[in-house]
Amino acid sequence: MACRQCGSALDRPGDYCLVCRTTNTDTVVVDAARERATVTMLFDGERVGETTVTTTPETGEDERRERRNYVGRVADELRRKRPDSVFVAGDRAVIRGLRAAIHHEVRRVPDADPVEAVIEGRDTRSLAVVDEPPAAKIGGTHSTLVGGRDGQAAVTTVAAHPHVKKVVPGPIESGNARAGGGVRAKATRADGNGNVRLLLRDGSTVQENRVVTTAMDRESGEQVRADLNEALAADGFQD
Repeated sequence: MACRQCGSALDRPGDYCLVCRTTNTDTVVVDAARERATVTMLFDGERVGETTVTTTPETGEDERRERRNYVGRVADELRRKRPDSVFVAGDRAVIRGLRAAIHHEVRRVPDADPVEAVIEGRDTRSLAVVDEPPAAKIGGTHSTLVGGRDGQAAVTTVAAHPHVKKVVPGPIESGNARAGGGVRAKATRADGNGNVRLLLRDGSTVQENRVVTTAMDRESGEQVRADLNEALAADGFQD
């Protein structure tokens, strides 16, 4: 493929041109399965190329290293393109690793046909990013969290999301008794303003925490809610 601006040959389709410093990809869509990631490059809504990154999943102590290397190779493909937007679908753990590996805002789209979803503009509205550390987003009248350190870790996972403005802890109440298993956390259905509730449970105690997001309506709030629950699941706070 040649650069659309100067015609110089590019090493891979959609690469950023180092000769004339022109972007040849404005959007990247990553369909990330556990063993195979398809990276599709778009420009002005048209496909300009596709790259596949594969891995052989390991188990035990080698799994973390193998997955980190796999995610790193996918991230390298994105850095070569320097896109304006990145959309993802697929495996939760892979996506979570990719979010941490690149500086771009990463938006999730439906798994069924992510490339077409982006081209058609479904669920791709950009939300404002809150560039603050998680600790700065947590506060309110109530300072105690269900589950002690584990509860704090769950709330920090939520506060770390780029579209979360603030997490306001609520009062702790007694709920129905349940079996052990540690602190569990779940983001509930978004309201009309795009905000959600974070339910923390530890045994028979429950706490409802208000999560203020940058979403502007229920639809975009549901996108944030889905991301939050994926992050909570990846960190072991959901079954």
